[in-house]
Amino acid sequence: MPYPSRPTLEVLPAFRDDRKHQSAQEEVRRLDEFAAREYAAGRSLREIGELTGRTQTAIRRSLDRTGTPRRPRGASRSRIEEQR
Repeated sequence: MPYPSRPTLEVLPAFRDDRKHQSAQEEVRRLDEFAAREYAAGRSLREIGELTGRTQTAIRRSLDRTGTPRRPRGASRSRIEEQR
C-alpha cells in the first residue's frame, strides 16, 4: 500500500493574477506582508508558496526582504499543524 500524498493547498484568490505583474510594488508589498504574517503564525515555506502560487525560494526571499527570522530546518511542528 503506497503512502498517501499530502493535500495540496489552493492558491488564494488575492494572489492568482499577481504573476502577470511581478514587478508591481504593491503586489510585492502585499506578498511580503502575507508571507511574514503567515510564517510567524507557523505556516511552512511550502504552504505559503502554495497559497500564493510562488516557489519556496520566492517566499524565502520575501521573508529576507521583511527581515523575518527563519526557523531552522527540521523545526518542530507548527501550532497550525498541531491543531489539525
